[in-house]
Amino acid sequence: MGRLFGTDGVRGLANVALTAELALDLSVAAAHVLADRGDFAGHRPVAVVGRDTRISGQFLEAAVVAGLASAGVDVLLLGVLPTPGVAYLTGSLGADLGVMLSASHNPMPDNGIKFLARGGHKLDDAIEVAIEQRMREEWQRPTGGAVGRVSPYADAVSDYAAHLVASTTLPLDGLKVVLDCAEGAAFEAGPKALRDAGAEVIAIHADPDGLNINDDCGSTHLGSLQRAVLEHGADAGFGLDGDSDRCLAVDHEGNVVDGDQILAVLALALRDQGLLVKDTVVATVMSNLGFVRALRSAGVGVRQTKVGDRYVLEAMKVSGYSLGGEQSGHVILSDYATTGDGILTALKVLERMAATGQSLQALAGVMTRLPQVLVNVPDVDKARADDDAVLAAAVAEEEAALGETGRILLRPSGTEALVRVMVEAPTSEIANDVAHRLAGVVKAQLAL
Repeated sequence: MGRLFGTDGVRGLANVALTAELALDLSVAAAHVLADRGDFAGHRPVAVVGRDTRISGQFLEAAVVAGLASAGVDVLLLGVLPTPGVAYLTGSLGADLGVMLSASHNPMPDNGIKFLARGGHKLDDAIEVAIEQRMREEWQRPTGGAVGRVSPYADAVSDYAAHLVASTTLPLDGLKVVLDCAEGAAFEAGPKALRDAGAEVIAIHADPDGLNINDDCGSTHLGSLQRAVLEHGADAGFGLDGDSDRCLAVDHEGNVVDGDQILAVLALALRDQGLLVKDTVVATVMSNLGFVRALRSAGVGVRQTKVGDRYVLEAMKVSGYSLGGEQSGHVILSDYATTGDGILTALKVLERMAATGQSLQALAGVMTRLPQVLVNVPDVDKARADDDAVLAAAVAEEEAALGETGRILLRPSGTEALVRVMVEAPTSEIANDVAHRLAGVVKAQLAL
């Protein structure tokens, strides 16, 4: 059996790759690894389980709950709740583990299972390996009163929203906001939190039917959010994804504000409050060079990691940093959350607007994005990307020509047989030309 866990849990086409049987077996194994406290007398392990709005989440939730309860774990059903909400309640309720059923920004037919350890933290590789190993082991089944109980937890949305509002220090009165809930997990918690914080909220794509999650809406499709901001004369708009762990924004003129710009706004806000640990923000190698330049010129350091919010989280944990994120809109504010949180991100951006009296457009103007072109080269041997001398020479020649005006990044995909060529340059034309020249070299040198 190949590795089940990917970069963010176990994910696949629901009822084909991700079946009820697999969900049940995974949950039993996760219970054995995450809820095991040895001979802690009298302790009944507890799990919280949440999901997004996909219809497949209903049968997968039933399978997960069956697996946990059969392993002697008491289960609190949170219902539809964002991933960061499940993470928060895992910690606040003192649960031994949390489970979120979601495929994030993926299309509706997909689904996924994310496990969280005590405190609401994502699992490291060693724990994921241990869970997969336990799936193949015999186990002693509890009987009678030792099996788990299952109960609904009715206050999940209100508890999570209250936590979000408590993270703000200024009322958001007078700010009009459009929130695109992506027909997903934040359709109730998102508008509630922003309204409770004082903002006037126009919620769109907040009527999920189990089939329409991420369908031409949310952070991956910002067109309707841009139109709504202009139609309502809003101060800003925010687009969440299906499980609300990421957020992108739109300013009052309908211009997209991406994750790099949001990170820059929040980094300077935390710096000004004395809350940016070591005056450093964690980002990935995909962050725009304009972001790095702007922050460094403002006296803020940038620590860059491999692509993936798990790598950002790891770097933040090791060094105790308070802010990190990705261009895609995953923003982690470790003083308030253990994961990326789209609603929290929106609240903190609005708080900065309220504190400074500046528009989002003005705040985002702290950085100037260099034109960036990304070309995916499929059907190549990505394992040889770092060792091919001809390719290395071609990259070096292009880098020399760009000098300090741009940069090049060749990155093998983590999940597909392709190599990604990313180029930043002073103009889109230059970036496009360099990217496609290098893509041609990649194809010629690494062809399967």
